[in-house]
This record gives sequence, structure tokens and C-alpha cells, in this order.
Amino acid sequence: MASESSRIVSAWRPAVPGVVEVFHARFTEYAYPMHVHDAWTLLIVDTGAVRYDLDRHEHGTPHDTVSLLPPHVPHNGSPVTPEGFRKRVLYLDGTHLGGDFIGAAVDRPDLRDPLLRRRVGQLHGTLGLPGEELEAESRLLFVGERLREHLRGGGPASQRPADPVLAGRLRELLDERIVEGVVLREAAGLLGAHPAHLVRTFSAAYGIAPHQYLTSLRVGRARRLLLEGRSPGDTAVAAGFYDQSHLTRHFRKLVGVPPGRYRAG
Repeated sequence: MASESSRIVSAWRPAVPGVVEVFHARFTEYAYPMHVHDAWTLLIVDTGAVRYDLDRHEHGTPHDTVSLLPPHVPHNGSPVTPEGFRKRVLYLDGTHLGGDFIGAAVDRPDLRDPLLRRRVGQLHGTLGLPGEELEAESRLLFVGERLREHLRGGGPASQRPADPVLAGRLRELLDERIVEGVVLREAAGLLGAHPAHLVRTFSAAYGIAPHQYLTSLRVGRARRLLLEGRSPGDTAVAAGFYDQSHLTRHFRKLVGVPPGRYRAG
């Protein structure tokens, strides 16, 4: 039997619509028995590989594969080698993938797609950062679109043309909500547009994603507050950042120095 020391896990539920749970794990000896989930399971393996049975067929997850396991379908899982595996998992509700895709996912659960693999990895990186919900929501939308393309068995879905007027309306909304921010689905409801189309048309119009634009505005506000003598901690809250470390991460990236050094200079 595997010892508890052979299992290292972390799990949390981010404030991102559609994500039921984020689960990161490192297992060396542990094997999952047959079980089901009530959510979609989106799995990538960073080291090692996993062997599993789904619908009485054996499958595997080499490092360049994205595995998508549908809800309510029994599966198990075990390491392929004695060294075990390290995996990152997203459990998603039906917001991005409906029940119509369950049959296709049972038939083709393992997807060889480097772009999808990279996007899922980037999404995990964003989900681990408090205050980056707008970016995470945008990345999740495009992951969902890519998954649906695979499950349909066709090429990329047709995209609506860019809409400069819509992009301008989103820009005005972001300008009005620098501090409080806005989640993507709320913005889509207010502006009467699909969230993915909203991100695409804004990026096409301004050459920057909505979350990058909002972060730039917040850093600009933080610069002014710091020069007025506000402390980095007070500035972070007043400029719309989650906390001081959130401010520091983006401030250093856009300005080149941390807030305290900028203020002292």
C-alpha cells in the first residue's frame, strides 16, 4: 500500500466561473480505483505518465497530451513507472462543455495538441494567482473553444469579424471600473456579446487583451499614488490590486522596479 508521504497534493476553488476545483498532485505509488466525477476532468501530466481505463478501454497520458474525461463515466488511474507522475487537473462544470460532447470524449479522451497543452498550462499558472480572475476567465474560454473543436471532429470554428464599436464599449467599461474591475461574463452580459468574441474584438482593436489593459490602468494609478507618498500596501488596495504582492508582481513587470523602490526614487 502506498504511504501518505508518496502523495503530495494541493487543491483549491478559484473565483472563476466554470471551474469547480483545481487539483495539483505528485504520486509515486498510489493508484486510483474505479470512480466517477460529476464534473469534466481536464488533465495534463508534467512528469511521468498515467495509465487509466475509461469505458473498458485502456488509455494513457504522455507529457504532450491533454486528457478530457467526461462526467459520470467510470475510470481509474495508476502510474506507468515506479517514479510516479506529477499532474495538474481542472474540474469543470457544464458551462464550457455540455452533455452533447460526452460520447465524443469517451471515444477520444486523449488529445495530442501542443497549442491546447500550452494553453492549459498557462491557465493553471493564472489560476494560482489571486487577483487574476479576468485573465483566467479569458484563458479558460479559449481552452473550452479548442476542446469543442476536437470533440466536434472538425477544424477551428468560424469566428465573427472584429467589432471596433464593441471594443470601444468594453474599453469604456474597463476605464470606469479600474478599481472594482469586472468579470468577463458580467461584461459580456452588459454589452450583449459572447465573452470569447468580446476578448477577440478588443485584442484586435487595441493590440492588447482586456486583462492586460486593465492591469496597465491599475499600474498607472499606482504610480500616481506612490508619488503622492502612499505606502505600497495602501496603494495596492486603492489601485484595485488583490494585495501588495499582486501589485508588486505587475508593477515590477511594467515599470522595471518594485513599488517601494519607485516611491523612494
